[in-house]
Amino acid sequence: MKRLNSVAVALLMSSPCILLAQSTDLKNWPKGSSPQEVGMRVAERFLATPHTNFNRPTPPTRISYPETCTWYGALKFARATKDKGLTQKLAARFEPLFKEEASMVPVPDHVDYCVFGSVPLELYVQTKEHKYLAMGQGIADKQWAPPEGPRVKPESYEYYKQGLTWQTRMWIDDMFMINAVQAQAYRATKDEKYINRAAKEMVVYLDSLQKPNGLFYHAPDVPFFWARGNGWMAAGMAEILTSLPANNPNRPRIMERYKNMMASLLKYQAPSGLWRQLIDDPASWEESSGTGMFTYAMIVGVKKGWLDKKEYSPAVRKAWLGLVSYLDHNADIKDVCEGTNKKNDRQYYLDRKRVTGDLHGQAPILWSAAALLD
Repeated sequence: MKRLNSVAVALLMSSPCILLAQSTDLKNWPKGSSPQEVGMRVAERFLATPHTNFNRPTPPTRISYPETCTWYGALKFARATKDKGLTQKLAARFEPLFKEEASMVPVPDHVDYCVFGSVPLELYVQTKEHKYLAMGQGIADKQWAPPEGPRVKPESYEYYKQGLTWQTRMWIDDMFMINAVQAQAYRATKDEKYINRAAKEMVVYLDSLQKPNGLFYHAPDVPFFWARGNGWMAAGMAEILTSLPANNPNRPRIMERYKNMMASLLKYQAPSGLWRQLIDDPASWEESSGTGMFTYAMIVGVKKGWLDKKEYSPAVRKAWLGLVSYLDHNADIKDVCEGTNKKNDRQYYLDRKRVTGDLHGQAPILWSAAALLD
């Protein structure tokens, strides 16, 4: 056979079939961008980062939810790579919380504090040490216990009577915070009450908050599709669907709503692979934490066969490579939206600070790396 000349090679490489095969490839990556390499860099960066006080420059008094979500992500990555050495390092970071740093364990009276339980539960899954199970399961149970403490509001009792957690507040962020700890409790104990709780809660949030286009306003009175808020919901649905039994009566509805959201996100992905601070606003800047969460949710869907591989794998590949391009030499990701409360003002969202290395952005890189390797 004659050797192909350069023109023939160029034509061959431009073949739609070959380009499609390349764009749907979630296993082979350019040097330095593989999930193994990137995940290890970000995990090591986390291990070198002291406890941080979310949105405040003062030393922390408790573990914050962004740190929890990054810790959980690093553990997921350790499990996906079967790196027992990394697991041991992440467990060593936890050990002082049983001793001299015990006061930093969050009181489980709010969704942002209860998500901390996902870390000891994952440590139990990997190490089988019962001290982790006792702590994590205790937090998961406390979330569904009767209302108690200074955070209780009149509506807390109404939610509790409906079989929901009294910590329900109808913020889309909650659907990762609640699902992470309850799904982990199910994985650790095999007791379906935990995953059933989460599924019931999820359906209530979906029915109350999801819009016809599949996306979510930041709040009922704030008609903007903020990326990270939507990212928490996307990741939360992926988290619960991964473990929700096929016979759970709420699974079809959650799956339908998940697919509706993914289809909508597909339309708004920027050419760079990222999504914008306000998802449907072309004048909005490209934001990395929401992008990381959407990437994770899509990876899980493609890997599990919920999403069409030919349609969604190119978006996943483009998103992952876009995220990697935002990492600096310290493995810190840039353009993470600062902590954001709700406000009915478009300019408020456009003017939010763009932070480098914020754990809101580091966490979903680790989730995504683990999911690509799972």
